[in-house]
Formats: sequence, C-alpha cells, structure tokens
Amino acid sequence: MTTLVIGAGLVGAQVARILIEGGEKPVLFDTAPQTDALAEHFDPARAVLEVGDILRPLTLAAVMQRHKITRIAHTAANPMLTLGAQRDPYSAINLNIMGTVNVIEAARAFGIKRVVVSSSNVLNHFVAGGDGSNDPMRETAFPRPTTFYASTKQAIESLGLNYARWHGIEFAAMRYGAVFGPWSGAGGGGPSNVMKEAVRRALKGEEAVLPAGAMEWVYSKDAGLGTVQALKAKALGAPESGGGVYNITMGVLARPEDMAAALKAAIPGAKVRIETPAAAAVSLPDMKAVSDLSLAKKTLGFTPQYGLVEGVKDLVAWTKARTS
Repeated sequence: MTTLVIGAGLVGAQVARILIEGGEKPVLFDTAPQTDALAEHFDPARAVLEVGDILRPLTLAAVMQRHKITRIAHTAANPMLTLGAQRDPYSAINLNIMGTVNVIEAARAFGIKRVVVSSSNVLNHFVAGGDGSNDPMRETAFPRPTTFYASTKQAIESLGLNYARWHGIEFAAMRYGAVFGPWSGAGGGGPSNVMKEAVRRALKGEEAVLPAGAMEWVYSKDAGLGTVQALKAKALGAPESGGGVYNITMGVLARPEDMAAALKAAIPGAKVRIETPAAAAVSLPDMKAVSDLSLAKKTLGFTPQYGLVEGVKDLVAWTKARTS
C-alpha cells in the first residue's frame, strides 16, 4: 500500500506520522511543505514530499502515477476554514469543491478505490431550516448550511457519496470537530489557532483568552487516527444509506469553563479570560449538541484517545519541549 496524503498540515502531519510508525512510507502532497514543522512529528526522510496544487489536476495525476498510489487521504482545505471562507468565498469554493473533485476524478482514472477526505462537523451545527418534516416535496424539507465553508463541505460529501454510488469509489468523509493540537507551522482554522495562542500566552504567564461558546473539539492526533482507520477499514458502508460519513470528535460538548479548567490543570496558576472576539465569532459558535460517534466506532473502530484535559496537557508538554 502507498498512501498519498494531500495537505501536510495540522491533520495531515498526524496521518503521515501514524502511517510511518506503522512501517509505511507515505507520499505527502502540498503546495508548500513545511519541512521544519513536519520534522517535529516524524523524520521527513521517511516520507516522500511532493510540491503541487490540487487545482492542477495533471500535476496531481502525475504524482499518483509516479508513486503507484493505492489510497488517498485528502486533508487540504482553504486557509482559516470557516473564517477564511466568509472573507473569500470564491477561493474556498474553488479549492474545497473543485480541488476535491480533481482528487476523486484522478483516483477514478487510475483505479484508486479508497479516498478519505476531510469534512467538518460544522455540518452538524451551522445549519438552518429543516422545518419541512423531511418531506422531499417541500422546499424546506432539510436543513441547509449557513456558512460558505459548511456549504463546501456538504457539497464534497454529496459528490463523494455519488462517486461511491455510481463509480465504485470507496469514499469516506471525516467530520472533524474543531481541531487543535501540536503544529508550529502556518495554517489551521480559527479554533486551532485560538488554542495554540491560549497555551502560548498561559505558559508565558500572560492572560489566555478562550472562546465563550460551548464547542465540540477533537485533538489532532485523534483526527489523524480516525483518518488512518478509514483508510484501512474493510468496508465504509453503503452510500445509499449515507455510509461513508463519520463524526470524529471527543464525543463531548465542552463549555468554556471546561476548557479553562483543562488549561489550568495543565498549567497551574494560568490566568484565563473567556471571550470570543467579534471578528472570529462566525468560526467559534455556541454549539448546542454532541455529535454521535457510534457509526465511526462501529465501522472504523474509532474511539477518541484524548479528552479535553489529556489533549491540553499533551499540547502544553509539546509546546514546553519546543520552547525550553
């Protein structure tokens, strides 16, 4: 098996690390691989780094052909995710939707069956409508996304499931919670950067600022774990029943007070203020419910290894090791 990991960032680095620890030499495809940041997680010599853009399908196809790729983990997304898509919707739509279609089409052309893509549990929260009682004859039958980013994720899930239904692609979409974890490079979304900055400030004795709303989080190492489990699963479920879409979160709804307590447990004496900056409010909502992990557990074997306290402690330890 040779895995192509598209997007060598916060989650892609963890996918590559797990594959390498399992004895594989993955191929990482990124517009600008951050080798120094990757080296903090694994020896870059144990992977193949390819520079390329998923919006250039011939480059993508050449990499697949050259390395005889057998499965794909697609983790690339638009910069700053929800916040970035609200600011520049066209770029997010082009990259997230057409970029993903380029990946799946190239897989179809080369007979690569298994394609796992990064979706988001924004589709569980950034929705409105659905007051048509699921009656498909009514215009308001089903909830619709309320942000550009969520709209792109709904599109790639629907397109991927149709590739599964009509072209035999073994498709899986990972609905990650808000991801945070060890990553010194550029990239990540609003929530991940908020957590990174909160830890940095707390370690310096400064006041850490945490978002005011309840959130569903996932640690980046668990996001990588769920993705690798989807790459290796024997079956991904029938697309006719929505199989192939999996919630990957901590399985809890963390209140701001919970996150503050976790930070103080990892950094005794940490000073914390709970506040969501107005500019980031769209990407840091007050979530109301917990995503169901039962399908991911049953089909992939996914159980989160990091709760809130464990995740924050691991991130603090990693940050200390880098700055000491």
